[in-house]
Amino acid sequence: MEIKHSKKTTKPAAKNGTAKAVAAPKAQTVRVNLDKRSYNIYVERNILPRLGSILLKDLELGSDAGGRIAAVLINPKIENYYGKIVQTSLEEAGFEYLPIVLVAGETYKTLQTVKRVYRLLYDKAVDRRTVVVAVGGGVIGDVAGYIASTYQRGLDYVQVPTTLLAQVDSSVGGKVGVNFDQAKNLIGSFYQPRAVLADPLTLSSLPFRERRSGLAEIIKCGAIADADFFRSVAEDVNAMLRLTSSNLEAAIARTIRIKAEVVEKDERDLGIRAILNFGHTVGHAVEALTGYHVYRHGEAVAIGMVSACLIGEEMGITPPDATEAILNVLQKAGFPFHLDDRIYPNDVIRLSALDKKSIGGSARFVLLERLGKATAGHDVSNDIIKAALLRQRKL
Repeated sequence: MEIKHSKKTTKPAAKNGTAKAVAAPKAQTVRVNLDKRSYNIYVERNILPRLGSILLKDLELGSDAGGRIAAVLINPKIENYYGKIVQTSLEEAGFEYLPIVLVAGETYKTLQTVKRVYRLLYDKAVDRRTVVVAVGGGVIGDVAGYIASTYQRGLDYVQVPTTLLAQVDSSVGGKVGVNFDQAKNLIGSFYQPRAVLADPLTLSSLPFRERRSGLAEIIKCGAIADADFFRSVAEDVNAMLRLTSSNLEAAIARTIRIKAEVVEKDERDLGIRAILNFGHTVGHAVEALTGYHVYRHGEAVAIGMVSACLIGEEMGITPPDATEAILNVLQKAGFPFHLDDRIYPNDVIRLSALDKKSIGGSARFVLLERLGKATAGHDVSNDIIKAALLRQRKL
């Protein structure tokens, strides 16, 4: 995994009429090295107008797309904000623009939605030169990636995540898929994008809870892999939520780098990559038990991180000061962290056994050995899970 920087400066007029150079946030490129499946992740303000030219370069198409179709999966709100920019950029690069507008949300992340898009692609008679472009949050990205991985045995696709959560999590690593019944992401595949374009300017259109949801993944990555980064985020958390932090681009890029380093070692999630699921075992259960209507994904992960810390304490693995540090930053950011009285521990245990990491109906947890170091594959008894969840109710 490599990272490249390009520094830009602006020179706004000062109050006294003189010009003063002000350093703008650094554009950053993270390279995910996976042999022939390697790709770039661009973190840069106002990168959307360059989408078409970047596709020409990263898809190795030369100077013109030659009329190949760009099937753009996008939700109505994002289309209203950025659809014209995306369309203009792609058409100027020689792509034929095919918009496919989908309602976002976990309840629409289904095989029924996939089938609807298959029908649109079939009716359009798209060929294997088509590139699928996902513009939106994690649901759009997961569905678009799954469609790209399966239609005609595989089409190129590109991620343009417009939420903080998607920029630092779901757009990185090649996991694509849909939900089935109450099991999240049960049907899917590993399919790497050809490029990811993360534009922090798109975050200004997000509601506060969506920004906070993405921040949970940033906190998680620091907790499992980089204690110093975790502490820096904890100090700057409110400014990041307001999008006024000068460290926002660096935090997004650092989170992506942490995930990319893990993915490079374990692309198909057979070993160390499981540490990225810290907080997700209980978090996914909480989402499912509340019908995906009560908690944003990051909020559920925040609850799940606390669950994992308390489980780790019960097992003598997680030190209390690590739990306290995570509780403090979650509380500072306004996350929910206790277990709602309406969510019963036995139901959480039942759904945790359906988690993709479970073996023989027994959940496997990611636990912290200390802040900045997590280990996966912990077999936890139902009694310990229940004891930890009952403690969490009292927080």
